[in-house]
Amino acid sequence: MTAATKRKTSLTLDSAALDAARTLEINVSAVAEAALIQAVAEARRQNWLAENAAAFAAQSDWHERNGHPLADINTAPGGPSWTR
Repeated sequence: MTAATKRKTSLTLDSAALDAARTLEINVSAVAEAALIQAVAEARRQNWLAENAAAFAAQSDWHERNGHPLADINTAPGGPSWTR
């Protein structure tokens, strides 16, 4: 496994939160990196959903007009086609 390339940056953080993190020996860089990775993933997810909203709406409309193509076999546990 190769290490990710790191780059120095400057952040402006709440001084009380930063002092508390240092007192508690929290790795601020690691927390910031994890939060940034999560924020980027969520932003990409939201962008993807927005870019594909028309396709989701079209599929939903099709299902409303035609029903689900596998409705006769698509069942929950306990339904008529459910076997163990």
